[in-house]
Amino acid sequence: MIEFQGVSKVFDDGTRAVDDFTLTLPSHKTTVFVGSSGSGKTTLLRMINRMVDPTEGRILIDGDNIAAVDPVRLRRSIGYVLQAAGLLPHRSVIDNIATVPRLNGVPKAQARASARELLSTVGLDESLAHRYPSQLSGGQQQRVGVARALASDPNILLMDEPFGAVDPIVRAELQQELNRLQRELGKTIVFVTHDIDEAFTLADQVVILKEGGIVAQVGTPGQILSDPADEFVASFVGADAGKRQLYLQHRQGDGDVTLVVDGDGRPTGVLGNAPTSSGADSP
Repeated sequence: MIEFQGVSKVFDDGTRAVDDFTLTLPSHKTTVFVGSSGSGKTTLLRMINRMVDPTEGRILIDGDNIAAVDPVRLRRSIGYVLQAAGLLPHRSVIDNIATVPRLNGVPKAQARASARELLSTVGLDESLAHRYPSQLSGGQQQRVGVARALASDPNILLMDEPFGAVDPIVRAELQQELNRLQRELGKTIVFVTHDIDEAFTLADQVVILKEGGIVAQVGTPGQILSDPADEFVASFVGADAGKRQLYLQHRQGDGDVTLVVDGDGRPTGVLGNAPTSSGADSP
């Protein structure tokens, strides 16, 4: 469990990226921070592994204040996936995946054997093991990035707009792969995106942020779609949009609600019972 307690961040130039942020991120669930540029979502994510330290407040992981943990040791215990994968270009796929276990002292043969197993876990063929990042497609590189983040079997996986640099078809495939991995592995995932449709596809808990890290609403996709907190949220999630071609999709793990989804697969609402009017005439 990750807890933010009164966390603020003011950078040296005076920019207040996050202001008094308090929230608990549940274990073994996917929490998605979503907002436009300047909403503080990436700053919040990077404070979890101390790539950024808060100006005020505390961050706890399973009850322990991370300020007391050596930053290098903390980062090696948390998986981290970047937008551009961040693979080392001079290392093969298998050695990229084995990077953190090797840094943690795992023998090379053992680290490589585990890395080879992870290829199939993220949907890649073992024949790619000895290729280099430049020989892979964008989608393959991102899968390798996910495998590398999982290599030390971390409890927490941080993902900073990891699918933003690939085309829409590959992005949809990667989203479904991540959902599959989460069902199988049950990690505590913190995911950052500016795309509300991606947030609804992946999240157990969605955190919609305004500029400066102000929380506009927190909830499941179903809760937010059925009851937007205000006009800002309604506009952000598209609840005020015009009519679209719609169909129904049952979503497990979200209160067993049935989402109303448009022709592009974007959630637009929640199926409920129509209100009745006592004064209405019978047909």
